[in-house]
Amino acid sequence: MPRTAVLLVLAFALPWAAAFTGCASKDSYRYETIKTQYADMACNLGQSRAADTPPATCAVNSSLTLQDVLDIAQANNPDLLMAVARIARARAILEKSAAPFYPQVNVYTEYLQGDAPSAYLFKTIDQRKLLPGTDFNNPGWFENYESGVSAGINLFNGGRDGLNREMAKTGLTISQLDRDGIENQVLATAIGAYFDVLAAANFTTVAEESVETTRSQLRIMDVRFQAGGALKTDLLSLQVRMAETEEILVQSRNRQHLAKAALAEILGVEPDIPFGLSEAKPRAVDVPDGPLSALDFALDHRPELASVRERLRRSKMALDATRAGYLPQVDFMTRYYADDPEMKYSTDQANWTAALYLNWKIFDGFATKSNRAEALSQLQETMAADRKTLLAVKFDVKRAYLNLNEAQERLKVTTSNVGTAKETFELVKRQYEGGAADITRYLEAELAYNRSRMSETAAYFDREKARAQIARAIGHWTGNRQNGTQEG
Repeated sequence: MPRTAVLLVLAFALPWAAAFTGCASKDSYRYETIKTQYADMACNLGQSRAADTPPATCAVNSSLTLQDVLDIAQANNPDLLMAVARIARARAILEKSAAPFYPQVNVYTEYLQGDAPSAYLFKTIDQRKLLPGTDFNNPGWFENYESGVSAGINLFNGGRDGLNREMAKTGLTISQLDRDGIENQVLATAIGAYFDVLAAANFTTVAEESVETTRSQLRIMDVRFQAGGALKTDLLSLQVRMAETEEILVQSRNRQHLAKAALAEILGVEPDIPFGLSEAKPRAVDVPDGPLSALDFALDHRPELASVRERLRRSKMALDATRAGYLPQVDFMTRYYADDPEMKYSTDQANWTAALYLNWKIFDGFATKSNRAEALSQLQETMAADRKTLLAVKFDVKRAYLNLNEAQERLKVTTSNVGTAKETFELVKRQYEGGAADITRYLEAELAYNRSRMSETAAYFDREKARAQIARAIGHWTGNRQNGTQEG
């Protein structure tokens, strides 16, 4: 091919290639484009579960059981989706770590022109077209095409590749354990949010009943006041109480809305999507009866413990890999190619080479020594992290059981207090209706009764959340993917 033709092709092709690449990148890297292109990665619920919601929307059932909450959180929680992506990345790194054990093969074509004597000599010889009596000091302009295939493989590099592959395997295991740890935390948090919504709904019910009771008494008091059978102060006291109960109702409803929005965030759905919750059985999460058996289970199942141990193994591998800096590297390279000034290749012009290369870096400015010191420090840090994690797990289990004991004792006290407060309120109410008790005593009894009911509700759901925290502390939602819930 003439030189001018080659230059024309390059002059025409390169600007078009650059322009096409530039135009493509401007549109391909826009936020909206990326979000649309990979929309299926942003929501793991392929189709909407809501009856009246378009399939493209991440939605939930109108009424969720505790099992539904756990299933949706496992499938759609953003933290878990990110953990799954990290596992996929670690798996890709593992696959990449096998590359050094395979030969690297390249196919190439080269076009060369110039008047360099050395290039002219070697290319002409490879063409098998070196003419006798050639003036190498002034060869003139020449051109050459060369096409060929080259291959190479590393034969020895101090064991670094083998250790890198083992470290990649460990990295995949760590990513999977980290995913288990995140799932363990997410499901416990989802259960806590689930019970927070139910508790807030019960608070709202109590507040609504209090409003209705106060409103009824206010109507009666207003009639009695208009008839001259009640004092102005009694009417004002009830009006103040009415305002207080309405304020409590507003706060309870707002707490309920916030609790549902928090649960929606954990589920990975929009906070404004409407859904309801079904009540779960008491003690919906199975946990060991005592802390001793729970601790044994935790030591075998907490993913954080397994993860830090894998990190310790990887640190030791990284330390051993630094020894490769003191050892030589051996590579094998081979090449098969042909040269011709007109690209008319033939077997008579074929060339091949094969070589072994030994490269031994005798002095690297103490870089290998520094790398070993760095790896040793990382190993020491990971050993300390291992001990810290073990102590944290033991404390976590102990704290979870102490919190459960507290919640159970509070529930006993508040349940007993509800019965007493209810009996007192009914007695005072009869006395008030009969004129034997004043409005102040009635309001105090009614307020004490409602507060005791709210305290009982809070203690009950605190107990359920405490059981969920025990399940998290022992690593209940790891390994076999059993969630251990009992639906009513």
